[in-house]
Amino acid sequence: MRLPTRRSPAVQPVLHGATWWTNGGFDLRVGVQIDGLAVMMMFVVTTISLLVHVYSTEYMRDDRRYTHYFAALNLFTASMLLLVVADNTLQLLVGWELVGLCSFLLIGHWWEEKPNGDAALKAFFTTRTGDIGLLTGVIMTFFVVERATGQGSFDIMAVNEAALSGKVGHTLLMMTALALLLAIIGKSGQFPLHTWLPDAMAGPTPVSALIHAATMVVAGVYLGARLYPVFYEGLNIGGGGINAMAAIGGTTVIIGAALAFVQDDIKKVLAYSTISQLGYMVMGLGVGAWTAATFHLFTHAFFKANLFLGSGSVAHSGSHHSFDMKKSMGGLKKYMPQTYWTFVIGTLALTGFPMLAGFFSKDEILATAGESDYQFFKYVGLAGAVMTAAYMVRCIYLTFFGEYRGGQPDVHGDDAHAVEHGHDGPHESPRLITGPLWVLSGFSILAGYLNAPAFGIEKFKEWFEPRVAFPETLIHPEFKMADAATAVVVVLIGYALAYAYYWPKVLPQNLSERNGLARAGKTFLVNKYYLDHLYTNVVVGGIKGPVARAAYWVNQNVIDGVLNGVGRGARVAGKFTYAVIDQKGVDGAINGIAVGTGEIGDATRKLQTGRLQFYALMLFICVGLFGLALWLGH
Repeated sequence: MRLPTRRSPAVQPVLHGATWWTNGGFDLRVGVQIDGLAVMMMFVVTTISLLVHVYSTEYMRDDRRYTHYFAALNLFTASMLLLVVADNTLQLLVGWELVGLCSFLLIGHWWEEKPNGDAALKAFFTTRTGDIGLLTGVIMTFFVVERATGQGSFDIMAVNEAALSGKVGHTLLMMTALALLLAIIGKSGQFPLHTWLPDAMAGPTPVSALIHAATMVVAGVYLGARLYPVFYEGLNIGGGGINAMAAIGGTTVIIGAALAFVQDDIKKVLAYSTISQLGYMVMGLGVGAWTAATFHLFTHAFFKANLFLGSGSVAHSGSHHSFDMKKSMGGLKKYMPQTYWTFVIGTLALTGFPMLAGFFSKDEILATAGESDYQFFKYVGLAGAVMTAAYMVRCIYLTFFGEYRGGQPDVHGDDAHAVEHGHDGPHESPRLITGPLWVLSGFSILAGYLNAPAFGIEKFKEWFEPRVAFPETLIHPEFKMADAATAVVVVLIGYALAYAYYWPKVLPQNLSERNGLARAGKTFLVNKYYLDHLYTNVVVGGIKGPVARAAYWVNQNVIDGVLNGVGRGARVAGKFTYAVIDQKGVDGAINGIAVGTGEIGDATRKLQTGRLQFYALMLFICVGLFGLALWLGH
């Protein structure tokens, strides 16, 4: 093994910020941190976002919400860049939540169909579970710095330095790492919160390529890489054996790959492949392979975006907008040669074919696991490599070989535009679609040479691995031909098994129909380990049912009781008001005034005799009384 030589970085990280607000002597700053890791992520995000935008101008040409789609896509790109350049964990949290919001908007882009809206909500709520961990972890990073320096801070550089200082208790670091690991599990589709990612394929295919393969889902891996000292110290990664991060990643590698075998939807095959590859990255961080894990993030973005956009090309021009490989595809190689060859290049890179991008990044993860007391995870990675090769050959066979199963286009539906332009059957996609595929294929071939120890090239480590506030005991394995040969043989075994099953068909066919154990295994996989049943029917149903019954009881007995009591009280008050106040009070007073006025009128009427002498007498008496009153007044 070879330990890295700690040198000063060729270019110091660029830190620029300003005070956002001050409270009680604490200054919260907002700013940017540009170092090698941020530059790498910015390149990935902007490059793939550009290609997806170009691709989308054709793929989404006649979409009913064309402007809304591009607005959400651009907001996502900006939010992802905010997350990448954040210099403190609070600002990172803002970018993290914004990309989640954009994912929700884009998954549910065609919300008129209920499954799309359900998928958007599932993604939103499932990732929120992980976000509870992020919010908790962000709060705890403040106290990590406070324990080390006496002054709390959310600054990422300060957090990393504090984690490595030896002044912070292991319990606090471990709890912070576990909280942040929960965030990684939710956002990066790790077991057991991976269930949202395949359903997210309900969104437009370019969204799947950008958000759910190349950028947003790796935000969790980026979080692990950015705050790596917290995980390294908190989970004792340098000690070898098994830790939570490596265990979660290794489990995800296998369960994701296994589920890809039983999918008929090409995008779901790629979605489970993404889950498995994200598992490689998290496992890589967990075994101390920081450079290899982030390098796999870099290479995976290109070949997985290539594959997703390739699946969109197949659906757009080859299968009448269907993604079902068994019912709508087959035999498309001769109709769509450019899509076929770019898809093959992406597949070879994904499976780790020699000298392509995935070969270099995967091999280094496995080599590091083998040399850093994580031997078990090396074999987990090799098993995942066999499975990846096999299910991707299956995907290519069902899509591009055999007989075409797409049928005739619907001239009144989504295929009307193609029919109008003379494309009444499968055909190659326009250049706006195939162009990005070839660019991504080029990256899938060449990106691996940024870190190819076999050729003495380690530019990725030199340019992007931090040398400030970073563990100094990470292992960087030497290139060994035996390890590389083992990885290649494993991949070839996967190819051979899938080839033998689908082409000459020398392996047993339809085994699940003839063998009870195989049938039970397939049923278990088709039902996705019953995790959706667990979450929907047991967890959510177990909470939703009692809550609904309690809410109904409160509604019937409390809210309705209060309303009914108020109604009965109002009725009694109304009767009292009518009988006592209105009838006896108001009406009685008015009637009394009327009776009194009538009696006075009757008495006054008696004085009106019509005799002049009587009136003169009354006048004389009144004048006399008035005069008497004046005299008495003196």
